[in-house]
Amino acid sequence: MCTPKDRILVAVSGGKDSLSLWHILNDLGYRTCGLHIVLDIEEYSQKSYQKVIKFAQTKDLEIRIVSVRDEFGKSIRELARIAKRLPCRVCGMIKRYLMNREAKDFDCLATGHNLDDEASTLLGNLLNWQEGFLTRQSPVLEENYTLKRKIKPFAFISQEEIALYAELCGIDYLKEECPFSRTATSCIYKGVLDKIEEEMPATKLRFYKGFIRKEYFKREKKDKLSPCKSCGYLTIGEVCNFCKLKEKVLEGEGSY
Repeated sequence: MCTPKDRILVAVSGGKDSLSLWHILNDLGYRTCGLHIVLDIEEYSQKSYQKVIKFAQTKDLEIRIVSVRDEFGKSIRELARIAKRLPCRVCGMIKRYLMNREAKDFDCLATGHNLDDEASTLLGNLLNWQEGFLTRQSPVLEENYTLKRKIKPFAFISQEEIALYAELCGIDYLKEECPFSRTATSCIYKGVLDKIEEEMPATKLRFYKGFIRKEYFKREKKDKLSPCKSCGYLTIGEVCNFCKLKEKVLEGEGSY
């Protein structure tokens, strides 16, 4: 995934997964810098920010802070209303864009996606036959034009194992769920997989590992990406969704 010489940007939300990942990479001697995106989701974002800052200060780690309100002048809730989409959809798109943008000065971008995240995403992509997304579900996505290499070191580790690690290491993380997560379709897929896992342990791991062994992500059938005409970010259309949303904000309320 990376070498000790690599400069790694670690996306940290304040939760157990991202802080545990940053903790491990730092303890192993990797050169890291944290990236926290302030989403402006009421008290949740304030608590997340405080956990990240406390962790960084305790270990004397470098941290970058990016704010959604600084980018758009509005909160996620307001942006979702303008986009006429669920908050989780808008939030995910914005986070991906900002992470990729901030990673340009680094060798790779590391995220705390765990086995539960990957298995539920895989289930959703298969149910909807989103082949373009399936080709991007590898634990390592190599550098592509303006996009730096992305790594998910926890892709085969369950959220229960990560929570246990965080507790044993005394990591002070935010235990609250995002208030918008109730509307996320991923929660439905996670719930289904949890029920199957209760009856057939290790199903999630077999499911995701089986997909990885097929090396579907190496197949030629991928979405054709080209630079956004406005910002240069790789996208399917002429203008990326981030820039489209900015245009809508400037125009005022409207369709997205």
